[in-house]
Amino acid sequence: MKFKQHNAQNQRIEHITSNHIVVGIDIAKETQVARAVTYRGIELGRPCSFKNNDVGFKKILTWINSLQKQHN
Repeated sequence: MKFKQHNAQNQRIEHITSNHIVVGIDIAKETQVARAVTYRGIELGRPCSFKNNDVGFKKILTWINSLQKQHN
């Protein structure tokens, strides 16, 4: 059975549980800013600013791993 795109997206959203951390990233030309929230939309920690390069990607991964350890 085929689903329309919004149905597929809704199905993915329904699979988000209290064990998940949702990360949103505001993409800009030089510096990106990430925020993390619980499945209920409660913000976790402080926003993380990072550059669009290898060092920046390592920083965001470290930040996400730190949040996972703190909140799971």
